[in-house]
Amino acid sequence: MKEISELDLPDDVRYAKDHEWAKQEKDGVRVGITDYAQDQLGDIVFVELPQVGEMFERGDEFGTVESVKAVSELYMPVGGEVIGVNGALEDSPELVNKSPYGEGWMIRVRSEDEGEMDALMDRDQYVNFLREGNK
Repeated sequence: MKEISELDLPDDVRYAKDHEWAKQEKDGVRVGITDYAQDQLGDIVFVELPQVGEMFERGDEFGTVESVKAVSELYMPVGGEVIGVNGALEDSPELVNKSPYGEGWMIRVRSEDEGEMDALMDRDQYVNFLREGNK
């Protein structure tokens, strides 16, 4: 397990309390799980993701991640329509461990409410959240 100071926590993404990240891009919001989440889960062996076109509210479960340790639900950091799914994870779920913010991204969403991004934590807030024990 990594120490908080060893985690890769980019400044250009927003963080949810359930350890998903969201990054605003030109054509939508890219979503995945944080370096902290993948580190806690251990070796990821399977990722179940939604279909393009599915609609979700913020906080809805949108899939699962299975590791050698446990199965963990994935929750929407922002609501909206799924406009992209990372198909590479079907054959290579370990990409989430290797590159949680790069090749290991999970879905892209067309967000309905821009204010939902503002409600997520920035890097400093997320680090404080981790230090406080995820309360």
